[in-house]
Amino acid sequence: MAERPLWQLTAAELVGKTRAGTVSAQDAVRSALDRMALVNPRLNAVVEDLSREAITRARALDAAVAAGAAPGPLHGVPVTIKVNVDQKGHATTNGVVALKDVIAPGDAPIVENLQAAGAVIIGRTNTPEFSFRADTDNPLHGRTHNPWGPHVSPGGSSGGAGAAVMAGIGALAHGNDIGGSLRFPAAANGAVTVKPGMGRVPAWNPSQTAERGMLAQAMSVQGLITRSARDLDLAMPFAVAPDPRDPFHVPLPYRMAPLAGPIKVAVTRRVPGFEVHPEINAAITRAADALANAGYDVEERAVPDIEPCALSGYRALMGEVSQLMGPDIARAGSQTVRAVFDEYYRQFPPYEGADLLRVMADRTKYARQWSLFLHETPLVLTPFLPQPFFRPDRDTEGADGVREALGSALWSYSMNFIGLPAGNFPTHLAALPQGHQPINVQLIGPRWREDIIVDAMIAAEDRLGTLSSTLWDILA
Repeated sequence: MAERPLWQLTAAELVGKTRAGTVSAQDAVRSALDRMALVNPRLNAVVEDLSREAITRARALDAAVAAGAAPGPLHGVPVTIKVNVDQKGHATTNGVVALKDVIAPGDAPIVENLQAAGAVIIGRTNTPEFSFRADTDNPLHGRTHNPWGPHVSPGGSSGGAGAAVMAGIGALAHGNDIGGSLRFPAAANGAVTVKPGMGRVPAWNPSQTAERGMLAQAMSVQGLITRSARDLDLAMPFAVAPDPRDPFHVPLPYRMAPLAGPIKVAVTRRVPGFEVHPEINAAITRAADALANAGYDVEERAVPDIEPCALSGYRALMGEVSQLMGPDIARAGSQTVRAVFDEYYRQFPPYEGADLLRVMADRTKYARQWSLFLHETPLVLTPFLPQPFFRPDRDTEGADGVREALGSALWSYSMNFIGLPAGNFPTHLAALPQGHQPINVQLIGPRWREDIIVDAMIAAEDRLGTLSSTLWDILA
């Protein structure tokens, strides 16, 4: 069997070679850059090519090892960074024309932590305007395309990250998530992610001139999108490394004491107000069967009602956004994004004044309900969306479009509102009338236990496989 090119290796496989010295950091980075040059023109996933910087850094890493330094735990692993997070000397555009010259004076914690572990940044990935759509397109950088084809959106707001990593442009992709922006692209592209819980990964942009709203601080998290759950297990310890610039970061290790087994998994197929597509039901069954086969105690059962939590959370977020971001969107946003936000406000009427304060207080009520449930049943398997992923620009198609693209994602933004970690992984490739596309499911876990979510996703992946090699055959 012919040896696979380095860009096809998982981060874990690549680290095994770079740390053993059988592959240099330069070899690993050059392979990823060659892949980027081949496929990115079709995808527009990476909107700033950092090839020259990447080669210089990889050469320096190799020289340090040759001089006797120990290779880092992510030595030579090619990664991408989303353009809404600071990377020193580069524009933090957030997909907005008016921000194209906002040059970061320093690195955000996630960027600093990944590089400290030995990773090499090869490019910066696309996001929609203000990173606030479930699709990825903007007037500054253009549209990102899903590598599975034009019939399906790449998701958002980390759409560039999801498309890049699945196409083979880097083994790890940075993204972030305030309402689903790690999990939408994972679902759209057939990738794997875990949305960390509140306070888990330190966050701050040195370029920012004001602090974010309290709900944005509580709901938004930094994370990674990968092709394999084992790569999340490899990289998460460095993503959660402390940084004093985030005073609310929770300084706990990624991996904590194992739970007594067998671990209980509650399964639900219900998405209130929406019919669940047969392919989503099939995905839940596949995931549940895989976990049961791996020794988990899997049972379909009632879980806390997600609808009031989800709708309260998103309406509260819209209340904060309308006040703190609204003027910027009106001033610097395109007509497209302004129209999308108008529909957001119609479907999620923003809470204001005392109502906003009351619903923010209710956040603790919903979090307590889930805390009590997860104390007895630590994992919950849910749909992510009730239907296969939508087509590009679906959220620009009025009320029905926004309802499908965002309104149906109750299982997504509810987890941001109450700060719980949630993983997303593929179960199969569906043959649909519009074309083949991946189907993903979500796995929710207790606060600060991303490790047990990732362990369960590894167990499922060992039985269901990944989708990357199938995608690469299509792209060949």
